[in-house]
Amino acid sequence: MIQIELARREARRRHVEPEPTDLPEYLALAARTGPPGGESTRWSGGAADARWSAARADAAARAAGATPTARWRRVVTGVLWGVVVLFSTAYATSLAVPLWFELHHQQVLVVTSGSMSGGQSGGFDAGDAVVMRRLTDPSQLKVGQVVSFWPQGSDHLVTHRIVSMHYLPVMRQDEATGQMVTTYDQATGEPVLRPYIMTKGDANAEPDPDATPFSRVRGVVLDVYPRWGWVLEWARSATGRLTMLTPPLLALATMELMSVLRERALTRGLADAGDARRGRPTEEDDRDLLLD
Repeated sequence: MIQIELARREARRRHVEPEPTDLPEYLALAARTGPPGGESTRWSGGAADARWSAARADAAARAAGATPTARWRRVVTGVLWGVVVLFSTAYATSLAVPLWFELHHQQVLVVTSGSMSGGQSGGFDAGDAVVMRRLTDPSQLKVGQVVSFWPQGSDHLVTHRIVSMHYLPVMRQDEATGQMVTTYDQATGEPVLRPYIMTKGDANAEPDPDATPFSRVRGVVLDVYPRWGWVLEWARSATGRLTMLTPPLLALATMELMSVLRERALTRGLADAGDARRGRPTEEDDRDLLLD
């Protein structure tokens, strides 16, 4: 009689909240066959049947109650994986776009001023991105092209339109007088000429004050992508990288924590099912019997 009462109390007391998705199947399997690797104990008389029936009923009840938790866990896992894929793709794209242009001997530049704003073909606004191709010969230049260059005495890259092209003599400083004089070819006696370009911003009223030698021309603009510049600039910044990398890392850490909790719940559920099959009373059951 004591064993029968223990089995009944065991069935009423045990309620393992099944956290992992596959816990109901494991509990049902353990209720039918016992835990993996567990010993098979046969009991005597009707007490064994009563105890085994109570344990199976308890496992079935826990399996039925696990459905909402399992669905919730699947939904959360799906959302977390969506966050990982979305932000990882955004970060990979921010790295792949400039690299793709580099492989095609091109470069993406971010426009930071409005000197080329206007309706003229090839114009662009601040915040746009322009694709530039490097030049190797002055013959590749022509009037009307938009080029990127370093103005004389400046390291700040400027992108303006060519309004005229000239071959101007190379000037050097005379050591005796300190004045700038024309350089002559010692073999022919002719002035040494170098290609120069005159440029102007479409939104500017006047051309740029100085002519730019071809040696300071960075490249010619091939295409314009409106509003891409601010996006690429943000993606390259520390804030942008932190924003794109933090959510997927947190999502992966959350899924790892959920996996650890699921494994613990699974282990606890299998142990409880094994105890119920073997008919092992717990300390709480012993205290209840003493109180009765």
